[in-house]
Amino acid sequence: MSAKKVAPYGSWKSPITADLITSATVGLGAATFDGDDIYWLEARPTEGGRQVLVRRMPDGTITDVTPAPFNVRTRVHEYGGGAFVLDHGVIYFCNFDDQRLYRQESGGQPSPLTPALDLRYADGVIDRRHRRMIWVREDHTVAGEAENTLVSLPLPDNATTAGVALHGGDVLVSGNNFYSSPRLSADGSHLAWLTWNHPNMPWDGCELWVGEVAADGAIGARRLIAGGPEESIFQPEWSPDGSLYFISDRTGWWNLYRWRDGKIDALCPKAAEFGQPQWTFGMSTYAVESARRLVCSYLERGRWHLALLDTATLHLQPIELPYTDITRVNAAPGKVLLSAASATEPLSIILLDLDSGDRFVLRRSYENTIDTSYFSIPQEIEFPTVDGLTAYGFFYRPQNPDFVAPEGELPPLLVLSHGGPTSAASTSFSLGIQYWTSRGFAVLDVNYGGSTGYGRAYRQRLNGLWGVVDVDDCCNGARYLVQRGLVDGRRLAIRGGSAGGYTTLCALTFRNVFTVGASHFGISDLNVFVKDTHKFESRYLDRLVGPYPERKDLYYQRSAINFIDRLSTPMILFQGLEDKIVPPNQAQMMFEAVKAKGIPVAYLAFEGEQHGFRRAENIKRALEAELYFYSKVLGFPLADDIEPVAIENLP
Repeated sequence: MSAKKVAPYGSWKSPITADLITSATVGLGAATFDGDDIYWLEARPTEGGRQVLVRRMPDGTITDVTPAPFNVRTRVHEYGGGAFVLDHGVIYFCNFDDQRLYRQESGGQPSPLTPALDLRYADGVIDRRHRRMIWVREDHTVAGEAENTLVSLPLPDNATTAGVALHGGDVLVSGNNFYSSPRLSADGSHLAWLTWNHPNMPWDGCELWVGEVAADGAIGARRLIAGGPEESIFQPEWSPDGSLYFISDRTGWWNLYRWRDGKIDALCPKAAEFGQPQWTFGMSTYAVESARRLVCSYLERGRWHLALLDTATLHLQPIELPYTDITRVNAAPGKVLLSAASATEPLSIILLDLDSGDRFVLRRSYENTIDTSYFSIPQEIEFPTVDGLTAYGFFYRPQNPDFVAPEGELPPLLVLSHGGPTSAASTSFSLGIQYWTSRGFAVLDVNYGGSTGYGRAYRQRLNGLWGVVDVDDCCNGARYLVQRGLVDGRRLAIRGGSAGGYTTLCALTFRNVFTVGASHFGISDLNVFVKDTHKFESRYLDRLVGPYPERKDLYYQRSAINFIDRLSTPMILFQGLEDKIVPPNQAQMMFEAVKAKGIPVAYLAFEGEQHGFRRAENIKRALEAELYFYSKVLGFPLADDIEPVAIENLP
């Protein structure tokens, strides 16, 4: 073995390059059964971020289904999800560019089903009894705020009739601000759905309803099953025996329940999260394998587990798997589909045979070609924060078998502030994190107060205190590592996207902890954001900050753009110019203000990108530009040949 080279932290040469990340990885999602076939979505940076529906046949053959340039992605709520539904080999999907629904038979070309109007669809279900589909529709043709409803659309008889009589949908359920999760009972006689109103988000409070489906398809008598303004319901699913399962956080934890014969029973009371915040449609943490058995995943102390639940005895039988992160669960009799990952295994589509216990990896988001000795393994940490409370995170040490730092040098720390803010950091393998650790950075991925995975009370820590609790927790996580001599307190960086970008900007402006930061499509002015964002999040800040405009003072006080006089920290900003969630003016305003004050600052804007970058060339440019910026501010040489970034006010 050759001797390790001595080089400063940050300047280590790594095989984990931006080119590798963009060319060798795909996004994976929405794996499901259709008879003996299995389908899933792949988001491909090398194809401009296009999402392609892929099919695996029983003989193992894998083929693309949706042809270029079709992009299977919906913009309902802007975050999408639930963009396709299957019916015995016939595919119905939403195309991103025009947001129309299309029908495609195996081997055929897609045909439009809906008119060329500003209508968006998500979370569809097939109603064979009435030869139709039921979808969530978001209507942007109306004046003012978009209108969300549940609608039915007729199933065309064949490919020839598809597109002949375009149909926008007949409204079945309306009157509330939001709808999701339409689910038909096995016999088609009842429809369940979730609904909620401003200012709630679905993880704050929503309602589960069931309606009788009449002979003509109309939704007749309706009944509120569970939920309310302070109870979050997640993922209703029908059993073949007519029972309705769902997840509720009525005890402070998202746990499983069953509605049967007019009665609700708790199935598995546990201080663990069986559900997740419903940011996208089609999320699934459990599945009905049969009338007698559920397959469920749950999050406990930072790690996801899988288990079988006997619906008669209510016995929970763990299934031992080498995964710590499970994002989707789907099932058919005797088999389970998982989207799962661990600290060393990238997100993968897994097929599990429940009878034999055999496990098959159908597709990995990344086929590893790198020696695992370059990978840093996360360590779960708890650290003290304000008011005697505890916060959580995952700490990654610098790791590269080819290099060692000069004696006495401590590594720079990169603190990651996740988005949402109602989201969560996980231990799922990330080349994006390994990009930094293999170059000599330490990384702390923070689950600040407000994050998911630690119960409703932990989520509610952020209520009224966004821009305070999250910032304090990120700062105290960094201080905790400095105090233990693990990182260099003079070289602390923070980065985040969306809500994490907002936390980053607040931390750089209102605290004196970090040396440098990077905001990816972050919010700089809450007053502007609350007037200019999309419907789904337009009242989100009522809980996170306060009602608007009654507490306009808080919106001013929590906006970094208003306190540039307090800022002395260099920053780099990234923005997609087609972002409808955090409009580009947020980054532009911040850039101009920081530039005018004379602080080193850089701004990179990308044409054609929305909320999160999907194109390979832009992902590469953003990643390398951030490293370049840190090298100039923190003062370490680069091991890579990176295209320079224009930095204003650089000494």
